[in-house]
Amino acid sequence: MVSPDGIPGEVTSGRAVEQKGVGPGQGCRGLAATGAVGREAMTQALVLNATYEPLCVVSTRRALLLLIDEKAELLHSTDRLFRAERVAFAEPSVVRLWHFVRVPYQARIALNRRAVFARDGHRCQYCGDSAENIDHVIPRSRGGLHAWENVVASCRPCNARKRDHLLEESGMRLRRPPSVPRQRTFILVASGAIRTEWEPYLGRNSTSSTSLSA
Repeated sequence: MVSPDGIPGEVTSGRAVEQKGVGPGQGCRGLAATGAVGREAMTQALVLNATYEPLCVVSTRRALLLLIDEKAELLHSTDRLFRAERVAFAEPSVVRLWHFVRVPYQARIALNRRAVFARDGHRCQYCGDSAENIDHVIPRSRGGLHAWENVVASCRPCNARKRDHLLEESGMRLRRPPSVPRQRTFILVASGAIRTEWEPYLGRNSTSSTSLSA
């Protein structure tokens, strides 16, 4: 377990308690988030299964309740605090459930502009520049499907150049074949951003957070 830095008091089950004698759930009414960034809207936390598999993204307040109810342990926290009259809690960033949760089969991620941009890293899959549109590799006018395997992010110049041509007709090449996105994209679409400390649990390391634009 990673204990929150800079939090005075006793650390128990992933929570920091300023005064002893405060049990789970006590003194939590009226919690407010404070810290270096000031008081602002709640951010989000990554929830892992007991096996460290990513499950979902929830509000940090919900993640804190999982810690207080001793249903999860704290792995990473932010530099902010939740404060109440008698307690202070580190704002969770990554928590892991103590008990394994069996997850039913999930349907494919919905195919939309936001999800395509997340899968392709906001980069044109023809030239690598910033993406602004989505493009059907095999144009729909030529029988192409609106499916993950046939849709890519593209910049406006490449989109205009390709128009309704096939790749071999346009002389263009894909940087990589399009495919159904994995769980990382699901987390991106759900949260709007991936924090650095989430990266090891999502299967790709990075030195900075990855964000989504609308």
